[in-house]
Amino acid sequence: MSDPMVPPTPPVSLEALLARADLGLRRVAGPDDPATVVHWAHASEMADPYPYLLGGELLLSAGVHIPQGAGAGYFDAYVSRIVAAGGAALGFGLAPVHDAVPGALVEACEMHGLPLLEVPPRTTFSGVARAVWQLMAQARLAELRRVTEAQQSLAAAASRPDPLAPLLHQLAQRVGGWAALYSPDSTELATAGPPPAPEARRALTTLTQVVRPATAPTADRADATAGSRAAGATGVPPLEPSREWGRVRAAAPRGAEPRNTPRPTPTSATDTANGTHLTAYALGPHGHVLGIAAPHRTPGDHTIASAAAVLLTLLTAPHQSRTTEAGASALVRLLLGASPEDVAPLLGEKLWHVVHARPNTQEPPEPLATAALATALGSPLIDPTGETVRALVPADRPVDPLPGWTLGVSTTVTPEDWPAADTQAARALSRARALRTPLLRHGDRPALADLVEPHDADVHARTLLAPIAAAPALMDTLRTWLSLHGSWDRTAVALSVHRNTVRQRVARCAALLEADLDDPDVRMELWFALRRT
Repeated sequence: MSDPMVPPTPPVSLEALLARADLGLRRVAGPDDPATVVHWAHASEMADPYPYLLGGELLLSAGVHIPQGAGAGYFDAYVSRIVAAGGAALGFGLAPVHDAVPGALVEACEMHGLPLLEVPPRTTFSGVARAVWQLMAQARLAELRRVTEAQQSLAAAASRPDPLAPLLHQLAQRVGGWAALYSPDSTELATAGPPPAPEARRALTTLTQVVRPATAPTADRADATAGSRAAGATGVPPLEPSREWGRVRAAAPRGAEPRNTPRPTPTSATDTANGTHLTAYALGPHGHVLGIAAPHRTPGDHTIASAAAVLLTLLTAPHQSRTTEAGASALVRLLLGASPEDVAPLLGEKLWHVVHARPNTQEPPEPLATAALATALGSPLIDPTGETVRALVPADRPVDPLPGWTLGVSTTVTPEDWPAADTQAARALSRARALRTPLLRHGDRPALADLVEPHDADVHARTLLAPIAAAPALMDTLRTWLSLHGSWDRTAVALSVHRNTVRQRVARCAALLEADLDDPDVRMELWFALRRT
C-alpha cells in the first residue's frame, strides 16, 4: 500500500505526448480534449484486449490482429471493448503490416469517442512507452517539489508567534482555494483565500459534522442532518463522503448496522457543491475541523492539506500550554526551595507513580524515543538524563509494557513520598532487566520488616551493613544478588558487569561482613537491612 502522505505519480497529458517532436504522433480521430490523460502505455495485438487492460492506457497496436477483409463490425467491436476497459487512447503503428490507418478504425474511434493516434514507421512502441514514463517522472518530480515546498512553508508558518492565520493563508494559496478552521460548534474561527459560493460554504460547514467525533462538544446532530437535507434541496449534493482519501473510513451503508450501533467516524470526508470540491479534516478528538473548498482537487493537494491538518491538530490541542506552564512553574518553585507537597497542586494530581525506563539496547535513549515514551506514558514530566529515563506519572493513568523499553514502576505515592518512590522504581527496573521482563512493579504488600519499629530497624541496618556502607558498588551488588536469589548471570545483567565481577564483589561482602551468605537466615537478615538503606 502506498504512503498516503506521498502523492502518487500523476498521469501524462495526451497533449504533452503529442507535443513530443521526436515521436511524430498525429491525432487522426477522436475528441480533442485537453483533459485526456494517459497513465501508462501498453502494446497488444489481441483481437480483444479487454481482459488485459487496467484502464487509462495508451494501447499500441500495429494491426496484426486485424483479419483479411475485416469490415466495420470488427472495428466497432474492437474499439468498444477498449472503451469498456477504460482505455485512454489507441496508437496505431504504420508498417510493416499497414501502410495507413484503416478508415473503418477511424470511423469506429470517432463514433465511440476514443482518441486515435497515428504512430509513424520511425517511432517504435518502446520509444512511445519510454516517452510516457519520462513525462510521468517529470510530472512526479514537479509534484513532489511542489508538495515539499508547500510543507516547508506550512511548517514555517506554524512556527510563528501567531500561527493560525499564516498557516491557513499558506494552505489556501498552495491548494488554490479557500481554507477555514472550525470550532467544535461549527463556527468559523479563521479563514483564508477567496471564499466559495454561499451554497458551497454552507455545504462545507455541514460536511464538518461528518468527521467530528460524536463525543466532541458539537451542535445538535439532528440540526446537521437537517442542514444536509436543506443543502441538497438547493442543489448541493447529499452529505455523504464521496470516497476514501488518505486514512478516510467511508460511512457504512444505511441499514447495514444495528440501530443503536454508532457509525465509525472518518478522519476526513469529501463532497462537491456546484463544481466546488469540498474536504473536511478532523483535528483530533476535541472537535476542531479544517475545511477546504477549491475548484480542483489532486492527490498532491490532499498531501499538503494533510500536513496542514497535522500542524493544526497540534496548535489546537487543548491544555498543552497550560500543562507546560504548570510544569515550568513547579520546577521554578522547587528550585527556589518549595517542598514537593506544596508544588504538587500545580500539576493537578494528588497520587503518582514514579517510572524508571531503559531502552532495550546498549545505547542511551534518543531524544525522539524519549519523547515517544512521554507520549505513551501520558505525562510530560520526564527526566531523560543518563541511561535511565525517569518519569512522574499520575496514578490514574495506566502504565503498561511498551515495545523497546523495560520499565520499573513504584507504588502509588503522594508527593512527599516521591524520593522513596524513586528508589522503588529504580529497584523494580533493576529486577525487570535481570528477569528480562518488560515491566515490573514494586510490591506494596506489608512485609515482616514493617512489624519492627522503624527507628530500631534503621539502627540495626546501619550497624549490620557498616563494613560495606562506604562502598556503593558492594551495597548495590549485594542488594541485587539477594533480590535475584543468588543468580550470578542475572545479577551481572542487572548491573551491566561481568559475572566474575559479581562473584568477586559478593565474596568481598561476605569477607567484610564476616557472614555465611549460603545461610538463608543470614541472607534474610541482610535483605531486611538493605531494604532500610
